[in-house]
Amino acid sequence: MSAPEPAENGAQQLLVVIDPVARRTDGESVLIAKDVLSAGASVKICLPDGPEAFARALARRGSRRPVVIGDDRALLRMVALLHRDRELGSGALSVVPVGASVELARSLGVPTGAVAAARAVLDGVVRRLDLLVDDSDGVVLGGLRIPALPTRGGASAAPSVWDTCRSLVRTLVRPPPGALAARTHRLRVEADGVLLSDLDEPVEVVTVRSYGGRAEVVIRTHASAEPRRASALSVTVSGADFRYRADARITGPVRTRTWTLRPGAWGLTLPAEAGAYAGPGGG
Repeated sequence: MSAPEPAENGAQQLLVVIDPVARRTDGESVLIAKDVLSAGASVKICLPDGPEAFARALARRGSRRPVVIGDDRALLRMVALLHRDRELGSGALSVVPVGASVELARSLGVPTGAVAAARAVLDGVVRRLDLLVDDSDGVVLGGLRIPALPTRGGASAAPSVWDTCRSLVRTLVRPPPGALAARTHRLRVEADGVLLSDLDEPVEVVTVRSYGGRAEVVIRTHASAEPRRASALSVTVSGADFRYRADARITGPVRTRTWTLRPGAWGLTLPAEAGAYAGPGGG
């Protein structure tokens, strides 16, 4: 890890992109973060009104370090844009989590309070994190779940307490006829070319996350109480049309997808005391 380098005049040069959703949902936290950043660095504020303006602002940042004030989707948008332009390796980026969905930022080690997160932008250190990149050039910062959980009204959602309870009941009660087929899926899973599960073995869920420079694969089936685990640099899943949840987004349907791990592909500023952090994406 390394500390962000100041500009020649001694002040850090930041491009602060404030996501419009954050401005609408929590204007007070946005204002607090902006004030803290402006007091400690040379700041250029950008207020994009949509994804295209967001991309233009990032492309014109020059030598300024990009900082996004927004939720997990805003962070994912920034990483995806920099990856698309092949500029993730050119420097670090920062995030001040503001919004309803900040679980991804928290899992990466970013403080979720506006003041603490802004201070980490100014005083933190750069940690290189792993990245999962799929064959359509999409990026995954934390992890993915195949298939995606069913959600209400098309909105993405994390597993609830009720989901957890149902999972426990499944291990205690024999399902009625037909229930198994309704919640299992025919998927072929390969890790570094090695077959882990084929179409003739129904699976309940496959999860993949980056950890310690590898892609950790976990396959859960109804037939076994213990999940099947593997570690690889490349994971391919194929089968009937399936959707998957990657970080805060649901994608699909697709019939096949390959994710390749890129160790240390991007840098994120984190609090200096988080030096021992080894959460999702840690290298």
